[in-house]
Amino acid sequence: MTAATALDHVGLATADPRALGALYARLGFTLSPLSQQSGRRSPELPVELFGSANHCVMLREGFIELLGLVDPTLFDNGLKQFLARHEGVHILAFEMQDEVANLERLRGAGVPIPGVAWLQRPVGEADGPIARFARLPVPDAPEGRVQLVRHLTPELLWREPWLTHRNRAVALESAILVAEDPGESAARLGTLTGIAAVADGAGGWVLRLPRGAVRILPPAALPAVLPGVAVPSLPFTAGFVVRTDDGNAAVRALLGDVLQPVAEGLMVPPALAGGAALVFSPG
Repeated sequence: MTAATALDHVGLATADPRALGALYARLGFTLSPLSQQSGRRSPELPVELFGSANHCVMLREGFIELLGLVDPTLFDNGLKQFLARHEGVHILAFEMQDEVANLERLRGAGVPIPGVAWLQRPVGEADGPIARFARLPVPDAPEGRVQLVRHLTPELLWREPWLTHRNRAVALESAILVAEDPGESAARLGTLTGIAAVADGAGGWVLRLPRGAVRILPPAALPAVLPGVAVPSLPFTAGFVVRTDDGNAAVRALLGDVLQPVAEGLMVPPALAGGAALVFSPG
């Protein structure tokens, strides 16, 4: 199968991953331990230690990556470029089942992907088991790092206690991308995923995957979807939606006045969620 099967994760870029991790813990999430990444800068080069590290919020469907620099003397994995624009979501990753078949499909569509980008990191302690990933990122995409990913060791990540959260979050439902030309971004994401976008009721387009979605909206549509969210530059992933399994009862009790009602649920504004609006959906 060469079409993407899910919205795998969104990734927030930050200058301080420990501080962002502490912020998400206060929002009621359980985090995986901070883990420094390694990989190959290009397919023919050896694996090297990167300066980037992440916490992950593992949900029963999808996850949230909190990515930042822990050693600025090492390869920054694109983080400095992201942070020069703004803190917040710069990564949209879609689950794939076959990196070789998708690489062939994308090259056939004219996407200049040099090869599979391999990434790895320890799970837990620095000498813990190694989680490995196969990725196909679109080079120089204006939306940020948009990519297909296959988890080679999913059993190391989707496990307790990381799947249980005080806010009762269970699934990554969608991401909300704002673009000056939504059709252009929708076409690029459609080529990457192998799924055609359809019209969105708020204006723009929506990419519906077997699990999860990405909405691609014009700036004029944003106030109705995420009121009060300012656009630092375009394209801009303004927010993402996480579903809870208790109708948002735990979120209301935990976060109270922080929350703002929006069309899809209850919103934590970008200033309190790492630079992107976080919406809790009651399901």
